[in-house]
Amino acid sequence: MEKTTKVCGNIVDVVQRRIYRGTLIIADGCIHQIEETGEPMESILIPGFIDAHIHIESTMVTPAEFGRVAVRHGTLAAVSDPHEIANVLGIEGIEYMLADAEFSPIPVYFSAPSCVPATPFETSGASLHQKELSALLTRKDIRYLGEMMNFPGVIFGDQEVHAKLNIARKLGKPIDGHAPLLTGPQLKTYAEAGITTDHECTSLEEALEKIELGIKILIREGTAAKNFEALFPLLNSHPEFCMLCSDDKHPDDLLRGHINQLVKRAVLKGCNLYDVLRAASSNAIRHYSLPIGQLQVGDSADFLVVDDLHNFNVQQAWLSGRQIMNKAGYAMPFRKPESVNRFATKHKQLIDFAIPAQTKSVQVIKVNDGSLLTERAVYLPHIVENVVTADLEHDILKLTVVNRYQDAPPALALVQGFGLQDGALATTVAHDSHNILAVATNDHDLLAAVNLLIDSQGGLAVVARQRHIEAVLPLPIAGLMSTDDLETTAQAYRNLDSLAHELGSALTAPFMTLSFMALLVIPELKLSDRGLFDGNDFKFTNLFIQDDI
Repeated sequence: MEKTTKVCGNIVDVVQRRIYRGTLIIADGCIHQIEETGEPMESILIPGFIDAHIHIESTMVTPAEFGRVAVRHGTLAAVSDPHEIANVLGIEGIEYMLADAEFSPIPVYFSAPSCVPATPFETSGASLHQKELSALLTRKDIRYLGEMMNFPGVIFGDQEVHAKLNIARKLGKPIDGHAPLLTGPQLKTYAEAGITTDHECTSLEEALEKIELGIKILIREGTAAKNFEALFPLLNSHPEFCMLCSDDKHPDDLLRGHINQLVKRAVLKGCNLYDVLRAASSNAIRHYSLPIGQLQVGDSADFLVVDDLHNFNVQQAWLSGRQIMNKAGYAMPFRKPESVNRFATKHKQLIDFAIPAQTKSVQVIKVNDGSLLTERAVYLPHIVENVVTADLEHDILKLTVVNRYQDAPPALALVQGFGLQDGALATTVAHDSHNILAVATNDHDLLAAVNLLIDSQGGLAVVARQRHIEAVLPLPIAGLMSTDDLETTAQAYRNLDSLAHELGSALTAPFMTLSFMALLVIPELKLSDRGLFDGNDFKFTNLFIQDDI
């Protein structure tokens, strides 16, 4: 046995549900022994936090850089579905994430993405079929099958979908779910297919119905989708079924905090400490069979030293018996990553964004702040010189998705709720195929913003020509991630976010909300590069409709 290390403190034992004074005897990276003592202790030792479901690409930095910042907040592991970069680059993108994660101070446990593309109704940069999924799932560094977003495929017996599910079941690997608003017999069919989790619940009733079918509920609090307030009572009523996750978190949010914020909020709301820590750590460890310690003899020596059990400010972080962070900060320097990308479309013209008028009403995508769900509204279109234009009086703007993988005509729709009074926002962070997605008050700014991202080969942009605004955050890694450190990326993102609000948007996170306007698997209306899509009926629909208002 190598030289031992001793760490003393008040040990919070989530497994035995008690707090006691003790000394950890650490050797060979593991807890060799725990000596209980009656002596007063100042330090408090708790299990490390785990994000049970995150797309690291949404932080706009690589896994290594994500880990360098997340550990400051007490995150000691992340369960991550790399389907964002997989939709752009396929296996090459997954290999990129695995390789970069080797440089992270904390482990990242990746899935084999189940839905690349998310649906057959959009154009992505790659496809992963059962052959590729089988090869991925047999790997030890692939822990589970990523979220099965194609719930209609599961329910109605799609052969390809069920082949992927069968591979995961045969290999004994968990299957993540994604079933917003699914209920009744269809939900039962979905659960019986082997789905083990869901992070899309927006109400307590929805979550309880899924729990009755054995599905674990991941309480999500991300930048756009915020479900903690609706779901935290589950920590008291069904703690064994709960995990905590962020799903999608923008860089400025990650600088402020991570899973630690949910732990603090839950405790302040009166939730039982052990149940909160269970949801923040041990439930994910058990569900995904993660080799992360829980402050038990024989475990890997993975734990946090915090100031108290109210604020959970991290003073030290330990992994495999090694202190990787203390109050002075984490010493690992930023590592400049390599770039990989796929971009083929050419500059667009003004005529590409014209919507010829028809004497009919139009369907409008209505956004909801803090939710990925949209609604369907019907209006008479605003028409100028026989083309449909934005209607600022009713906050109806033009929305476009431009295929980035081949030169093709843009898809066009109308959206309500962004609040812009001038200019355009554009992004290649456009779930899940990551084409160019833009919203605008006028076609000239729309064109300029789209072409700006084509020039930069991906990123986020704000354009308002009359105000002389033209700003871009380049994301050269698959159009999703920056090659800069998170602090620099967060500052650039904050600048764009500030410009979006300056142009009139009242949304909490305009770019995050925009990024989900192409996610067809979230009801009610969305837009793909091929047209307007009805997420309830899971089929394309027309912008113009016959029944006038």
